[in-house]
Amino acid sequence: MSDAYDLTEHQVLNPATEEVIATVPAATAADVDAAVVRAARAQVKWAALAPADRARLLRRFAVAVDEHLEELARLEVREAGHTVGNARWEAGNVRDLLDYAAGGVERLTGRQIPVAGGLDITILEPLGVVGVIAPWNFPMPIAAWGTAPALAAGNAVILKPAETTPLTALRLAELALTAGLPEHLFQVLPGAGAVAGDALVEHPGVAKIVFTGSTRVGKQIMAKCAQRVKRVTLELGGKSANIVFADADVEAAAAAAPMSFLDNSGQDCCARTRILVQRPVYDRFLELLAPGIESVVVGDPADEKTQMGPLISRTQLERVRGYVPGDLPGIRGTAPEGPGFWLAPTVVTGVAPDAPVAVEEVFGPVAVVLPFDDEADAVRLANATEYGLSGSIWTRDVGRALRVSGAVAAGNLSVNSHSSVRYWTPFGGYKQSGLGRELGPDALAAFTETKNVFISTEA
Repeated sequence: MSDAYDLTEHQVLNPATEEVIATVPAATAADVDAAVVRAARAQVKWAALAPADRARLLRRFAVAVDEHLEELARLEVREAGHTVGNARWEAGNVRDLLDYAAGGVERLTGRQIPVAGGLDITILEPLGVVGVIAPWNFPMPIAAWGTAPALAAGNAVILKPAETTPLTALRLAELALTAGLPEHLFQVLPGAGAVAGDALVEHPGVAKIVFTGSTRVGKQIMAKCAQRVKRVTLELGGKSANIVFADADVEAAAAAAPMSFLDNSGQDCCARTRILVQRPVYDRFLELLAPGIESVVVGDPADEKTQMGPLISRTQLERVRGYVPGDLPGIRGTAPEGPGFWLAPTVVTGVAPDAPVAVEEVFGPVAVVLPFDDEADAVRLANATEYGLSGSIWTRDVGRALRVSGAVAAGNLSVNSHSSVRYWTPFGGYKQSGLGRELGPDALAAFTETKNVFISTEA
C-alpha cells in the first residue's frame, strides 16, 4: 500500500501487519482557521482563571491519562508499532509532563528590578494560541512536550499530529475534555503537513509554532514563521556519537550500545548511531557487541518480550534499506519476514568516516562503528556532522569526561549512560538539530511574553 497522503482522509496502518486500523478525516486550511478562532476565545477565559484553578485542571488531565494509560499504550502499539513497554512509558510520560507543568503554573513569576525613581517589575503573559506539530516517532510524549507547558502558561493549543499517528492525539483531546479543560482550549487537527501544517504555521492568529521533525521541514517552517516574526521552537535531526575510550568499562559500554540506537527501531533523533571506539579496545568492543545485536528480539510489538518493532512505513523502510546494501561489512541481527515494515538490527563497520551512513541521519536500526586514536580525534569525529542533539561518553576519567563534554557540540550529553530526555531537565540541540529548548524548569517561560512595567515613586 502506498504512503501517499489523501487530502480528505487518511488510512492509519498498523506497521507490524500493514492492516488498516482507522480512517481519519484530514483537516483543511478552513478547518485550521475555524479552530484558531475557537482557540483564541477559549484562551482568554483560560488565562483569566486563577492559577490554582488552571493547575488543578491540568492535574485532573494527568489523572485521566493515568486512568487510561494501558488504553493509550495499546493504541500507540497499533498505530506506531512501538513495543508495549515503550508505549506504556510514553503514556506515563504524558501524565508526568502534565503534573510537572501544573506545578509550574503558580510559580510562573516575574521579577522586581532595582531602578532609580520608582519600582520596576516584569510580568509573564501568555502568548495566545500555540501550534504544536508533532512527529510520528514519539507521537504522545513529544506532543505533550509542547502542549503541557503551553497550557500551563495560559495558552490555547492546536496540535497537528503526524499523518501516520493521529489516534493517540485524538484520544488525549477527548481525555482533556473529560478532565474538565474548557472546550476548544486543546484541539487536535489531523491532516497533511502541506495543508493543515502550513495553514497553522502561516496563520496570523497563531503566536508560536513548536515543531519536531526533519531538518529539511524545520527550515521551511522557520522561513515561514520569519515572515510574521512568529516564535518557533524546533527539535530536528540527530546523528549522535557514542564515544568509548580505552579506559572505560568496555563490557558495560558494549552491553548498553545495542538499545542506544535500536530503541524505537532506531527512529529516535537521540539514537547513538555513530559508535566511536578507541583503537586499543576496538576489536574487543566488536566481539562484545556482536552477541548483543544478534540476540535482540524483533517481532510483534504487543508481545511483552519484544525489544524492537517495525519501522513506521514502507517509505521509511525503503529509505533505511538504501543506506545498508547487503555487501556492507558488519553485524546483523534478525527480523520477521512477511507483512510489516521489518528491518534487522544492523551495525556497519569498515566504512569511511564521511560515508553517508556515517554522517547522515538514517532514522532506522542502523549504526556505524568507527575507530579513533586519541581524545582530540574522538572530538573531531563526534563533531564531523551537521547535527548536534545528543551523545554519550564512556570513560572512568572524570577530567576526560568533563573535557570531552565541553568540546562536543551537542545539547544533551551523558557520561557512562545513554540518557537524553528527562522532563525536568532542558532538551534541545546545537547546529542543525534545532532551535530553542524544551522541558525542564524553564519550559513554561518559553510560552510567555515578558512585559516590563515601571511605576514612578517621585513626589
